[in-house]
Amino acid sequence: MADKPTKGLADVVAASTALSDIDGKAGRLFYRGYDIHDLAGHATFEETAHLLQRGTLPNREQLQAYSAELVRGRELGALVAANIAEIAEKQKPMEALRSLVSLSGADDPDKSSIEPEANLRKAARLTAQQPLLVARYHAARTGAPLPDADPSLSIAGNFLLQITGRRPSERAAELFDTCLVLHADHTMNASTFAARVCAATLSDMHSAIVAAIGTLKGPLHGGANEQVMKTLESLDPSQVAQSVRDKLAAGEKIMGFGHRVYKTEDPRATHLRRMSEELSAEEPKFYQMSKEMEEIVFETKGLYPNVDFYAASVYHYLGIPTDLFTPVFSISRMSGWTAHVIEQHADNRLIRPDSEYIGERDQKWKPIDER
Repeated sequence: MADKPTKGLADVVAASTALSDIDGKAGRLFYRGYDIHDLAGHATFEETAHLLQRGTLPNREQLQAYSAELVRGRELGALVAANIAEIAEKQKPMEALRSLVSLSGADDPDKSSIEPEANLRKAARLTAQQPLLVARYHAARTGAPLPDADPSLSIAGNFLLQITGRRPSERAAELFDTCLVLHADHTMNASTFAARVCAATLSDMHSAIVAAIGTLKGPLHGGANEQVMKTLESLDPSQVAQSVRDKLAAGEKIMGFGHRVYKTEDPRATHLRRMSEELSAEEPKFYQMSKEMEEIVFETKGLYPNVDFYAASVYHYLGIPTDLFTPVFSISRMSGWTAHVIEQHADNRLIRPDSEYIGERDQKWKPIDER
């Protein structure tokens, strides 16, 4: 008898990729062979997006050209602009992004092509537009004015400017830029796999990205960082240890801990912990609570924090609204999603796994009056 299929395709190799790799035992993450510890705090998000989408860390001339392409690609299509206010009124953030990215495909000049050069252009436009979509959505739902983008700022700096209404400090922009680098790609996670399944049918890049966003919307993939922040806000700072112990004793899950792949600390969490501590200088409460939670969870369950745990307090300190934490993830991951679509289209085979039938057999049809 054949072996039972692995639920959730755990440990099943679904594709070959040159984009990212994980050593779960050692707690290491690589983008195209570069260790995340080497990239974080050194390579900008724009450089990282170029690495993922175009295969190399850019030299100065290449970075200038790519950055200029991103600036040109920020302009939103007429259909998005005409509908964003109504979408913001009726849809929550991830629902809205699913709709807005789909609408943006209608006005993309390369929408009907999956040729390599067209895919590169679309990847850059999608990467440039995602932070603006989130900022425009937030402005529309709050009625706040949207500051014009500052050409002297990076993607990270402009997003903070447009979300908070204030020009960020140079250090705040640097820290958020590092956050985007840390979240840019992560092998065959659920949303990336969804994008590749869609792309493997030779569907277009916007369709594949909509599939990824719809998958990220699900709480078993996205939303953990938002739940971490809500947990922090719900706890009495003087009762953190006891509250966490009580939750664990009751069988409740503490969001932001453990990972399907990493058997030791998530390397991204290492950087985010440091950033949370640095940003907490004027408001230490949430960092101190997070550290205490981390200690109790490890002591009780032996679990390490994952990328979502300290990302929550970092985003909070940077002034990002809690319900936009998952949309912020999509800003970063757009660079990886689009790179995976490019890679899938370049060496394609339809992704069509088998399944094991476990239902009834030899059923006989009967007329409706005899059932």
